[in-house]
Amino acid sequence: MKKEEGACLVCGRPLVYFEKAQEMECAICHGKFRSCASCEAGHFVCDRCHGEQGIRDVIAYCMQSSSRDPVAMMQEMMEDPYIHMHGPEHHVMVGAALLCAYRNSGGEIELEEALGKMKERGAKYPGGSCGYWGCCGAAVSAGMFLSIATGTTPLSGESWGLSNQMTAEALSDIGRIGGPRCCKRNAFTAAKAAVRFAQEHLGVVMELPAAIRCTHSPQNRQCLKTHCPYFAG
Repeated sequence: MKKEEGACLVCGRPLVYFEKAQEMECAICHGKFRSCASCEAGHFVCDRCHGEQGIRDVIAYCMQSSSRDPVAMMQEMMEDPYIHMHGPEHHVMVGAALLCAYRNSGGEIELEEALGKMKERGAKYPGGSCGYWGCCGAAVSAGMFLSIATGTTPLSGESWGLSNQMTAEALSDIGRIGGPRCCKRNAFTAAKAAVRFAQEHLGVVMELPAAIRCTHSPQNRQCLKTHCPYFAG
């Protein structure tokens, strides 16, 4: 059974967030980091240790999937015990599911290479950025998808603009729902925005479920419940 909320991977207690970063030691790899979060007992787990196995599982899943629906793919991947209720593994999962669905819908990319780029880029985006930077990693992951699909670099022209617009649209949809954060809600919202954007600007038509129903509410203490568009009741 998945641990409740954004619970500590060491002891299962709730996480505590604070405004100023402190130096901490990862309870798993014992590396030294500066972080704005620990659990109530003081345990800290770095982003790499938190998401490493989940990210490997995401890439393996996407390499074998024939689905054209990124949300359905993510719903299956979210059942993986290494995809936690909240965590930086979602920053890779969103873009990876979109790249896979895009390729399966006729998008011209080499999937293994594209997923490798997604893993490298998404894994660098820090957990907690939704609150501390005002830019949710699910939205950034959707922008990474667009950048990878179009081969965008900092010197690109039209696709540079499209990649930034993609992030902005996903972030706007996420922001309108409001907080507290939920990696599941934000992942679904960013993927929906990306499917719409890819059809409009790239001419690639992916699929989405007729209705998206989240099954993770019991694991999320801060669930918005009826205020979330995906709440299953």
